[in-house]
Amino acid sequence: MQSLEQIKTRIESAVPGAKIDIVPNASPSQQLSFKIDNEHAREVAKFLRDDSALRFDFCSNVTGVDWLDRTVTKKVKVRKVVEGEEKEVEETQQEKIPGYLEAVYHLYSIERKHGPIIIRMRTADRGEGVRAPSVTPIWRSAEFQEREIFDLYGIRFEGHPDLRRILMWDEFKDYPMRKDYREPDDYEYEPTPHDDVLEKAKQHYAPRPQLDGAENITAQP
Repeated sequence: MQSLEQIKTRIESAVPGAKIDIVPNASPSQQLSFKIDNEHAREVAKFLRDDSALRFDFCSNVTGVDWLDRTVTKKVKVRKVVEGEEKEVEETQQEKIPGYLEAVYHLYSIERKHGPIIIRMRTADRGEGVRAPSVTPIWRSAEFQEREIFDLYGIRFEGHPDLRRILMWDEFKDYPMRKDYREPDDYEYEPTPHDDVLEKAKQHYAPRPQLDGAENITAQP
């Protein structure tokens, strides 16, 4: 299989305007991936599937990722005047990155017997109704998996042929795989015993202020 740099160059040549970034991976696998812009995502997917040298004809796995707001610390080199002389010095800077959701696809070529190649699409933020293009028209195996991401993370896949919940019931609110999801104290379809609900609810109460000596006061008849 060609290197990611070579594939990136070929995509950008075949799909004018496509924005492709190679995303590093700090895990032990060191498995790099492509971040593709949503506007050209389906054209890029079609190229990866149909190009005679690549033929990524099988989408094996699709998953969602929830990225909360975070601050990244990085070292950069800047030029500064030090003791009257301009020098290049290393500084530590912090960058605030707003949260977003991500859909990640693992692609293989059955015909060419190579892969995987990983592509990522990101939403603009983590708000309600965030959107990304569906690649189910390119790889039919993505259909149920995009539905699962919609159900559990809330990404609405535009162009999906049958986008509806697949694990949770239709009336369910919120998205259980988001990192800030809080399980309800009770479920309407299966009432929880009162004492268990009360114990869960107590965890959300604000702590009550303690008064000096209050625990020693006993009510008089």
